[in-house]
Amino acid sequence: MIYPWLLAAHIVGLGYWLGSELVINSTYRYVCYHAEMPLADRTRLMAHVMNVDQHVRYALVLQASVGTVLAAELGYIPGGRPLVIVVALIGVLWFVFVELVHRLRHQPVGKRLAAIDRGSRYVLMAALILIALGLLGGAWPTPDWLRWKLACFAGVIACGVGIRLALLGHFSTWAIMERDGPTDETNAIIRQTYVRATAILVLLWVFIAAIAVLSVAKPG
Repeated sequence: MIYPWLLAAHIVGLGYWLGSELVINSTYRYVCYHAEMPLADRTRLMAHVMNVDQHVRYALVLQASVGTVLAAELGYIPGGRPLVIVVALIGVLWFVFVELVHRLRHQPVGKRLAAIDRGSRYVLMAALILIALGLLGGAWPTPDWLRWKLACFAGVIACGVGIRLALLGHFSTWAIMERDGPTDETNAIIRQTYVRATAILVLLWVFIAAIAVLSVAKPG
């Protein structure tokens, strides 16, 4: 009985991730391309963008946790029901940690927690790639389509990291705008940053589409 509910949660999580990214990108574009708005209003919208961005982190936790539980339930990875319980507990703790990172982000401890959060994503990406290549769990009864799906999942996370790196220019330029006021030059930089981040986001959507296709078709 648990399998249909897990599968439903896994599907919902993917849609939740995609929807959150769409809302973030749409609102961010509005901020970047409406230079006629007062900077204070644009700044408030950017704060909203960063709040909505939290939903992407929730989706990551949901997909990784529920996906692992599903794989264990189906026997694609060893561990059985004990692994399911452990992963479920880790997922709850991970969700709480992600929420703490968000709520404490403006405090010194928040910056340290954010660094741990970023580091954990690199570890997760590495683990996914190693499993996809068979370097980790090569003897597991994991089908090839699932290994490809894990590789695409690592690609999604990598794109998220890439978007954040692309946005570093936004935040440094925005600080200058708040200090000295916006200019045609700084607004142009903000728009260019949007284009770079969106290009990476399109690749992220491609990986999400590939995950959906692999999940349904199960080739090989």
